Amino acid sequence: MDISTTTRTRGADILWAALRQAGVTRVFSLSGNHIMPVYDAAYGQGIDIIHVRHEAAAVHMADAWARLTGECGVALVTGGQGHTNAMAGLPTAMAGEVPLLLLSGHAPIKELGLGAFQETPQVESAAPLVKSARMARDPQTLGLDVLRAIALAREGRPGPVHLSLPTDVLEAEVVPAAAQPQAAPRAMPLAPEAARSLAAMLQAAERPLLCAGPALNSPEGMLALAALEAKTGLPVLLMESPRGLRDPSLRAATPLFAEADLIILLGKALDFTLGFGRTPPFSPAARWAVLEPDAAILARAAQGLGERLAFSALTAPLAGAQALAGMASTGHAAWAAQLRAALDFLPAEWDAMAGAPEGPIHPVTLGHALRPWLRDGDILVADGGEIGQWLQAMLRAPAGGARLVNGVAGAIGAGLPFAIAASAARPGQRVLAVMGDGTFGFHMAEFDTAVRHGLPFVAVVGNDSCWNAEHQIQLRDYGTARAHGCELANATRYDLVAVALGGHGEFVEAAAELAPALERAFASGKPACVNVMIKGLPAPVIRAA
Repeated sequence: MDISTTTRTRGADILWAALRQAGVTRVFSLSGNHIMPVYDAAYGQGIDIIHVRHEAAAVHMADAWARLTGECGVALVTGGQGHTNAMAGLPTAMAGEVPLLLLSGHAPIKELGLGAFQETPQVESAAPLVKSARMARDPQTLGLDVLRAIALAREGRPGPVHLSLPTDVLEAEVVPAAAQPQAAPRAMPLAPEAARSLAAMLQAAERPLLCAGPALNSPEGMLALAALEAKTGLPVLLMESPRGLRDPSLRAATPLFAEADLIILLGKALDFTLGFGRTPPFSPAARWAVLEPDAAILARAAQGLGERLAFSALTAPLAGAQALAGMASTGHAAWAAQLRAALDFLPAEWDAMAGAPEGPIHPVTLGHALRPWLRDGDILVADGGEIGQWLQAMLRAPAGGARLVNGVAGAIGAGLPFAIAASAARPGQRVLAVMGDGTFGFHMAEFDTAVRHGLPFVAVVGNDSCWNAEHQIQLRDYGTARAHGCELANATRYDLVAVALGGHGEFVEAAAELAPALERAFASGKPACVNVMIKGLPAPVIRAA
């Protein structure tokens, strides 16, 4: 149904037309009473719905979809408990700086305060976890509400936005306007003179670091970072790990942060992941340049850095990266080579672990076995505690592909929904998801979703029968005698869960079994689980000799 028709129609029809106008092509949803009008209006709209088994999984899938397609991700859930379930996925999207719209059904406006079915303070509960939370109140303006929400999700530092949809607003009949008003993200460019000044500062530095925020892990963002790397010759560090300077994917580059004389933050918030910019770990002589879309965060950085802040500008991360790439020039060859060598470094003893002996498999051995299964264009999903860190150190996103991680929020559990959405977003490209057994348990029922929608991927589960990240904290801080409450059942057959839900399963107890198990999993063409018994080890700390 076209939003410009004069036929009387419902608010639910206006909703779909607005989503279509905004370029949305897929919605992730779990049905429920309050959104039945939306489902009824979905017929003939040309927007696919992927129906999930848990509302939080719908939000995680919309999150991954947005990262990989450049669209605003959309999750559609029912009101009450459906909404509160979905909220569990919002912190990951917020910290990941992902444009996402959570649409939640809602009790009718006319019944609020009377004890309506599943009446819940949805806007108030979502507000701390999103950029904006509102309730639609007028079917005549519902389309504009949706378009404004999507524009807000995209502008500045991207992030999730919530809109509650009362059933009486969805069911009300209206005469649509002849043309729906447009709502575009507010432009936040970096002025050319500011870009020139920053480029000159970069050129004058001896050991500069370029640090990008999670918002630039998008199709447009990655193109901008590639252009910036090509112009400067410097690697750009995409910082989206809660472990910050201890992110194992930085490998041996961490000590070089202390040597930098200029740190440029491209939409990367100055927060705990950067040690708040304190000295140490940074040199007191280092200068900082902060490109930041949020005035409050920029003011916070200015207060924390004091005289060390040499440059600052309010600009969107993508616009800032593009403007700097347009003005920058090549230099710093020796420093760039040192950085790249550190980013490529792995301990020599890891090479000998490709063919490990019998018994529980070392995470490095697992990483060696997975490397041949990442080819150009493939998608790598990494989730989980300690095993996630080992495999992020071992594996790189291939050329033309992408890497999705649980992000700065540090909340595990998104891996399986991410993999399903990746399969939908990049059909024909291989999706390899690596995770721990704790992560797998959050959304294992989504194998049913993947099977129903024909979305293949391979999930490799590092099974150490433990909440190992927390167990390692107990061992380190309290001692072995006080370690408790982190055990999981020994050698749980997660592979059989996948089989029971229509997927493919493999159980691996020895390194020699890895290659054939992976071969069968990828050849199955199904959503697959390769359940690998591993050693439970603390995450690696990589230092060059």
